[in-house]
Amino acid sequence: MPGDLEKIQAIINNLKPSEKKIADYILKSPQDLCDIPISELAKRCKTSEASVVRFCRTLGYKGYQDLKIKISSDIAFKMRKIQGVVSADDDIETIIAKISKNNMQAIESTMDVINRQEVKKAVDALLEAKKIDFYGVGASAIVAQDAMHKFMRINKSCTAYTDSHMQLVSAANLTKDDVAVGISYSGQTADTVDALKLARNAGATTICITRFGNSPITLVSDIKLFITSNEAIFRSAAMASRMAQLNAIDILFSIIACRKYDEIVKYLENTSEAVSIRKY
Repeated sequence: MPGDLEKIQAIINNLKPSEKKIADYILKSPQDLCDIPISELAKRCKTSEASVVRFCRTLGYKGYQDLKIKISSDIAFKMRKIQGVVSADDDIETIIAKISKNNMQAIESTMDVINRQEVKKAVDALLEAKKIDFYGVGASAIVAQDAMHKFMRINKSCTAYTDSHMQLVSAANLTKDDVAVGISYSGQTADTVDALKLARNAGATTICITRFGNSPITLVSDIKLFITSNEAIFRSAAMASRMAQLNAIDILFSIIACRKYDEIVKYLENTSEAVSIRKY
């Protein structure tokens, strides 16, 4: 399945030294993994078979055989797709194909790493929340604004301030009845982490939408929704990662809308009518 190599890359800095050796080898020579037994991998990585087994479990695989199958599928998928690296001399058709493929891969890879139980916890918390704060800066601020737009349409009290000081002010006044959602692909955006930490200290339930693996934002989050993407170029533009973040918001909104459809349908109708084109 796509996304397994990205998952290893995302978590590599949080692994134990013996497990990091295994991760380094797999990322450098993923094709080799398909043809060697566990004893040979342990030998090449100068570690033990037990360390390989622990590595597999740390990444969420059932065992070494499961790891081999997933990596093999990942390699096969990547060989079929156009790589998402855009070059300055690419023509229009090539750029269209590369960017589109890269965005699609981000969503498909996120399907592999997003935890269904964490999604359920997030939905339950958002359903019960009296107020929802969405925090994000830069490209993630656009995702936060999109989330506010969606949840306002079903009459959920929410904010998505683009000013970092306003985010902190709002976070400080949250209560145990509220929810704060921090959006940061890197998981290291100081403004977003600070706002989420302040919200948690105030008693609110905190949710993060971030890349797979441990990061500062996960340390201040009660619920963690992981996404993944392969940002090929122009990282500051946050292309594929933004698509994965928007997809996560759409998932949350759609589940909530389905659960409470009878209650919220009137709000959807009201807001649809309110923004409809009128003739004067």
